[in-house]
Amino acid sequence: MGIEITEWSPERVVGTMPVKGNLQHYGLLHGGANAVLAETLGSMCAAANAGWDKAVLGLELSCTHHRSATEGTVTGVSTPLHTGRTTATMDIVITDERGRRTCTARLTCLIRERR
Repeated sequence: MGIEITEWSPERVVGTMPVKGNLQHYGLLHGGANAVLAETLGSMCAAANAGWDKAVLGLELSCTHHRSATEGTVTGVSTPLHTGRTTATMDIVITDERGRRTCTARLTCLIRERR
């Protein structure tokens, strides 16, 4: 996928992903690639908020694809909407190199004790 994390804190996780290599057969960034980027960033943000002694497991991911990307890189930014003891919900916005929103995602994670 080529995801690179560029910023990481409980308040915000930022990462980039190349479009090339993540295209569907029409030459557009694959929606599943957006989902992988969103879940990666959202899970990391949830884990940073829950604490590294906890296990964070994805419960639900919803992605809305607003526009296509055909080249360059996309950037995702995950910020917390809710951080509780048992669940965390993250808002993830993905934009193209021109700053145009290409995808909006929401990830809810379950927070458990590690075994």
